[in-house]
Amino acid sequence: MNKSKSAIGNVTAGKLWDRLSKTRNRLSDRLNEILRGKREIDPALLEELEEILLTSDIGVDITEQLIDKLQHGMDSKYLKNPEQLKTMLKQEMVSFLESDQDLSAGDKLSDGFPNILEVIMFVGINGVGKTTTIAKMANYVQNQGHKVMLAAADTFRAAAIDQLQIWGNRLGAEVISQKRGADPAAVVFDALSAAQARGVDKIFIDTAGRLHTKSNLMDELKKVQRVAGQKIPGAPHRVILVLDATTGQNAITQSQAFAQDLRVTDIILTKLDGTAKGGAIIGVSRKLRIPISFICTGEGLDDFDIFNPKEFVEAIFA
Repeated sequence: MNKSKSAIGNVTAGKLWDRLSKTRNRLSDRLNEILRGKREIDPALLEELEEILLTSDIGVDITEQLIDKLQHGMDSKYLKNPEQLKTMLKQEMVSFLESDQDLSAGDKLSDGFPNILEVIMFVGINGVGKTTTIAKMANYVQNQGHKVMLAAADTFRAAAIDQLQIWGNRLGAEVISQKRGADPAAVVFDALSAAQARGVDKIFIDTAGRLHTKSNLMDELKKVQRVAGQKIPGAPHRVILVLDATTGQNAITQSQAFAQDLRVTDIILTKLDGTAKGGAIIGVSRKLRIPISFICTGEGLDDFDIFNPKEFVEAIFA
């Protein structure tokens, strides 16, 4: 792969390659090891590959589907040598990811909703990097010429309000907040009123992330959605679930809990640079059929970009 020429928005292919080194070491390096010196594909080789996929956090269901595809390729004589096996594996991974990306908001985010304020609500448990991700996306759309406002609707933690305010100051984006313990829906109502008055075209809502199994949190988030919809028809226009890639398959459990109750439209994967479990992306995408719109590959504001299935798969294979 030529790592220097292609690019996805802010993240060059070479940078993505570097940031996904831990996942690549877990998956591709071990795959190359079992393929080395092999001249034919046999059942023992597929068993070894299955173990590699499982331990790379691809997930049981996806691993079984991939192995079935490869087995079919063997039976139909389409696969004749180990190098073809690797090529087909990459193609199938890309196919799985692309099938769920048709409705992705990633490359359409800059278009927004003509003549109305676009309301984007972020959800996810504490610790996934939600507030930082909001800052990264705010920076991303500001660079495209949009006027952004932030709403601090995570009133459960004073630190969350303070963190969002720090990011707002750094970005030059106004932050609407109230004191700790205030009604999150009231914060959102005030923020939407302010956004309309100030001619803002995108508002990002930060929300609480206490344990996703707690029904009171989901009720709180649903109330935020209702109030937003009463203030601006159709709001929130997007509900983005932020997931920590380092949790691997556990991210799927989190996804299901939020997606079921909150009509999640998009997923953002964070901390991909710090994990060997990046393969979980495939399981998350396939299980929920919710597009992964963006990925975060570092701590900097610019370590954020549109998720591109082909670039991702290329970056986890050597």
